[in-house]
Amino acid sequence: MFNARAETITEKPSFKNAFQKRRCLIVADGFYEWQKLGRVKKPLYFNLKSGRPFGFAGLHETWVSPAHQPIHTCTIITTEPNELIKPIHDRMPVIVEKDQEAAWIDPDNHNQKMLLSILKPYPSDGMTMSQVDPKLLYTPEAQESAFFSK
Repeated sequence: MFNARAETITEKPSFKNAFQKRRCLIVADGFYEWQKLGRVKKPLYFNLKSGRPFGFAGLHETWVSPAHQPIHTCTIITTEPNELIKPIHDRMPVIVEKDQEAAWIDPDNHNQKMLLSILKPYPSDGMTMSQVDPKLLYTPEAQESAFFSK
């Protein structure tokens, strides 16, 4: 599963164990969302005004395949959108604030209330949005490096 909803992360069997024990940061410098304009979809790129990389709140898990092989997976946690993203999409990935990163990834931190408080929309005034030429997103390099939402 590509995304986990912050609002149900402590209830869903797929995520509740990882939320308690296997939190991670998924490093990125931005992400894409698609704005629907009638029948046309326009890609938009969101990043921090600082231009610096950041960490998405994530969870990781190891599963055993039917062939008894370990499969390592991760998921990005999403939340309600901030004011910048709201006109474009009804969800956004959780960007963990720098001062909360250590608490998020600490495996000994079991303070559920505090951990859930991290899963909020990143402030709009700290982000920028840019239009992207759709042709740029259909190269193999772009598809390997970009966060695409459905």
